[in-house]
Amino acid sequence: MKKFNIRKVLDGLKEQASSSVSSGQSGAPENNLMHETLQSENFQLCKTVRHGFPYQPSSMAHDPVQKILAIGTQSGALRLYPFCSVHWVPEGEGALVSALADDSVHLWNLRQRRPAILHSLKFNRERITFVHLPFQSKWLYIGTEKGNIHIVNVESFTLSGYVIMWNKAIELSKSHWLSVNSPFQLIIGYEAGIVVLWDLKSKKADYRYTYDEAIHSVAWHHEGKQFICSHSDGTLTIWNIKGQGKPFQTITPHGKQPKDGKKPEPCKPILKVEYKTTRLGDPFMILSGGLSYDTVGRRPCLTVMHGKSTAVLEMDYPIVDFLTLCETPYSNDFQEPYAVVVLLEKDLVVIDLAQNGYPIFENPYPLTIHESPVTCCEYFADCPVDLIPALYSVGSRQKRQGYSKKEWPISGGNWGLGTQSYPEIIITGHADGTVKFWDASAIMLQVLYKLKTAKVFEKSRNNKEDKQNTEIVDEDPFAIQIMAWCPESRMLCVAGVSANLIIYRFSKQEITTEVVQLLEVRLQYEVNDMESPPEGGGGGDRDLPTPGAASPSPQTTGPPTHPSTSNTHVTHTYTLTPLKQSSGYQVELVVQLVWVSGEPPQQITSLALNSSYGLIVFGNSNGLAVVDYLQKTVLLNLGTVELYGSNDPYQRQARSPRKARQPAGAKMSRKLSLPTELKPDLDHRDNSFSRSRSSSVTSIDKEAREAITSFHFCETFARKGDSAITPCLYVGTSLGTVLAVALNLPPAGEQRLLQPVIVLPSGTLARLKGSILRMAFLDNTGTFLPPAFETWYEPNAAGADSEERDKARKRRPVSVSPSTSQELQESQYAVVCSEKQAKVIALPSQNCIFKHSITETSFVLRADVVQMNIGNCVACFCANGHIMTLSLPGLRPLLDVNYLPLTDMRIARTFCFTNLGQAMYLTSPTEIQRITYSQETCENLQEMLGELFTPVETPEAPNRGFFKGLFGGGATSLDREELFGETQAGKASRGLAQHIPGPQGLEGMKGAASGVVADLARARIALDERGQKLGELDERTAAMLASADSFGKHAHDMMLKCKDKKWYQF
Repeated sequence: MKKFNIRKVLDGLKEQASSSVSSGQSGAPENNLMHETLQSENFQLCKTVRHGFPYQPSSMAHDPVQKILAIGTQSGALRLYPFCSVHWVPEGEGALVSALADDSVHLWNLRQRRPAILHSLKFNRERITFVHLPFQSKWLYIGTEKGNIHIVNVESFTLSGYVIMWNKAIELSKSHWLSVNSPFQLIIGYEAGIVVLWDLKSKKADYRYTYDEAIHSVAWHHEGKQFICSHSDGTLTIWNIKGQGKPFQTITPHGKQPKDGKKPEPCKPILKVEYKTTRLGDPFMILSGGLSYDTVGRRPCLTVMHGKSTAVLEMDYPIVDFLTLCETPYSNDFQEPYAVVVLLEKDLVVIDLAQNGYPIFENPYPLTIHESPVTCCEYFADCPVDLIPALYSVGSRQKRQGYSKKEWPISGGNWGLGTQSYPEIIITGHADGTVKFWDASAIMLQVLYKLKTAKVFEKSRNNKEDKQNTEIVDEDPFAIQIMAWCPESRMLCVAGVSANLIIYRFSKQEITTEVVQLLEVRLQYEVNDMESPPEGGGGGDRDLPTPGAASPSPQTTGPPTHPSTSNTHVTHTYTLTPLKQSSGYQVELVVQLVWVSGEPPQQITSLALNSSYGLIVFGNSNGLAVVDYLQKTVLLNLGTVELYGSNDPYQRQARSPRKARQPAGAKMSRKLSLPTELKPDLDHRDNSFSRSRSSSVTSIDKEAREAITSFHFCETFARKGDSAITPCLYVGTSLGTVLAVALNLPPAGEQRLLQPVIVLPSGTLARLKGSILRMAFLDNTGTFLPPAFETWYEPNAAGADSEERDKARKRRPVSVSPSTSQELQESQYAVVCSEKQAKVIALPSQNCIFKHSITETSFVLRADVVQMNIGNCVACFCANGHIMTLSLPGLRPLLDVNYLPLTDMRIARTFCFTNLGQAMYLTSPTEIQRITYSQETCENLQEMLGELFTPVETPEAPNRGFFKGLFGGGATSLDREELFGETQAGKASRGLAQHIPGPQGLEGMKGAASGVVADLARARIALDERGQKLGELDERTAAMLASADSFGKHAHDMMLKCKDKKWYQF
């Protein structure tokens, strides 16, 4: 009955939005509510920008006038570069046509900063197989699976009554390729090997060409007398349009030519070919595929045939599509190709055709995020101003050489002018052990520096023996699991999946480290039989065990309760030879958890670094360890149970000893579940830690391990009722307990390197429901108190620089905490957030003054205490997709938006909040999505985004000659209007396709955007367009005037010549 009443009371407390002050604390200073500056009006959630390579690309198109590239994906997304199946509408019009797998075609308006759909056309009876749009044409050709070809007016986005039926063209189906080169001729390639030259004006087929192999692509010669086809047997056939039904030339680029003149052996299909001509040289034939079948294991290739030379360019990933960039957009002129854009499954490559060797252009976009799968990431806003230049200076030496000397050719649009001036850095950890630093200021993302942590480990010389002696095969033994970084001191610590830590120090000078210092740590979980504590026990000071003495030896044992065993083995083999370390991040210390009693080390679940104290702390499901990286010693090595001392509030079941499972000499590391798979590992006790889902904090699974889930260094009150603040470490566990650990540090300077650091657990601060996720501290005015830090200095300085280094070491570390003479009434506030709750606790009285139940039906995945422009708040991301913010210290709900359901563990692993209303997560294995929850940033977003459409003069059309007039120079819009218009072609079938208008019409959507800036932009664009039209009109008037003057001159000459002649002389 008593237990039931406790649960009822706790359930009642959960329903309250925030709890009031305890009744027994009247008159305490923490009862006075502080003024909170943040209100709900300061928050709004919206997406800002997406970085990375489009996930699962499917098609690509290029606008040769605007110089913009569009990439479509299998999920229906469109990515436009240089900002952030696809076919363009008339170049310079600022619109885009996309065809989707559900047989719908969309018309997009690109004249506004955020593109929007103007019209849609949904085909009901036929499946779309190909779409073609000639340059400067308003008629879109759509080929279907039945072999029919329909024509769409792009301006009105309606079907024309003009239809090319398959039975009139050829009695086979599935139109696969369309190409227009003359005003009234259309070449149609059918998958079965039939090519039809269709006369649009007479509505009949002029010629039919038949080949034994299936056709994959067709391309015109610019003169319109020839075309080329690629086939499924790896051959290319060149045809004359007035030939005798046989190909003019047959080429097998990668086939072996038999000596007896027989047909070469078949090769793999050539999926696409492009035929581009030059004015002064041989034409280019560029193709993908076509390799011989005996090239097993060879990487995908792009072949460039120019004259007698054939270059085979190997790619890292399969080719999705490619297109050739030419000097002119007109297909009836010499194209003069200068580059090839190759879309791969996981990369975008642009090849320079004008230089020998065909080098690639250096890609300015962050498309290498997925070079190795991302396993974790961190986001830092408002970093020190000198940090990005320092990282760039050392990272610029890592760039590859051999790029093309020309500028990146996809250079359209205008970048936006963002109002954010503070530096932002994103750090990504990868499966191969690399760590990448990215400049994320404003809406940009550029790689600054790349760190390879695997260099610390020795490569195995005998892989076969290792595979035989290893129980578990490690796919990614060097994968990064957790990172801790101090931007001010530039200290970095990374935790690997194999239960190892590497501590790095930043230096601008190269050094050679003779020996990489290694610390071995044994974290063992042992629980003896103990009685259940009385209810309500715990809190305050504890009778705690004395930590094990620190040893200066690299081989450091744990406390006496953890006897060392003879069958422990290091997970990795570390390099014993001198290690040359280039400028940038250099190894300071390596910490390795080792096997204990035949059990492998548990993965590290939490990590924290403090440069002011020179300490690293990490924990897992067994306990925690504090390491002094200055003295290279282990200060504290305790199991989670030992933090409570004799007053452990939970009843734990004793564990029976297990037999050793690891053979002698074996190496083993755990496999990291990459964020590409959706696994419920949040509830797997062995993989991470168990999470409490009970309605009462006293209802705990007796067999659950209590893991360490969070740390926070601070200068605060170590115990209840203390009168002075001291350096402390606060520890959060998976059972919702917050514990304090006091730190006694020697004075700064040489004494810090000689005298030991004393670490002593100080008791329990609070208990919450669910695992502890985040802790922070506020002063008595509500101002955020960041941990103390040490400013960066050059660690490898010599001479005069070494004196500056010594002065920097002797300076007292930067700390924003109050002085040690602080009086009791000048209290602090501890902010603690768990999976279920958030609490604000007054110090040193340790009274809970505010409490808020964040969620009942779900749990929080990520929580951070962030600083906004005018205040602080708690930002939370829940598993049900809600993003919430709470005020501080009152914990009032300010924002609650159902934004993103948790459909993939990748999101849970990579979601990060940072200061000034910024957040990010990995939306796919290759893309980073940045969002903002700041109203101010949302209002300025239109200014930050770039403009895709810019007024650009269309290149001059080629001079009209005989062949030009015959094959492309004589087309007029009036001819097509009459041919495809309703007057001659009639109306299209109503049931064939359904027209779906967009939110506004074409005129209403051009340049549409919100605000005064958008109105000015529309006015500017209209003025530019009017200026262009007036300029063209002036040119035409001048030409007509010159023509009139010339005619008048000739007429006057004729008059003078003929005025004296008689009529009979003519």
